[in-house]
Amino acid sequence: MAVISVRVPDELKEKMKKYDINWSEEIRRFIASRISKEEKRRTVEMMHELLAGGIPAKEGTAKRYVREDRDGN
Repeated sequence: MAVISVRVPDELKEKMKKYDINWSEEIRRFIASRISKEEKRRTVEMMHELLAGGIPAKEGTAKRYVREDRDGN
C-alpha cells in the first residue's frame, strides 16, 4: 500500500485528536468515493461526445421500429 501525506493546520489537527475517528480510513473512503464520481462524470462526458457526433434519426423512426417489431410477432 502506498503512503501519502496531508498537511493540515495545527488547529485542525488538535480538533482531530479530540475524536475517536480512524482518520486514515475516512480519507481512504473519501478518495475512493471521489475517484468513483470522477470516473462516472468522465464516462457521461464521453457518452455525450459520442452521441453528439452521431446523425439524428428521422422523425418517426422509433415508432416505425416498434410497429415493425409488433407486426413481426
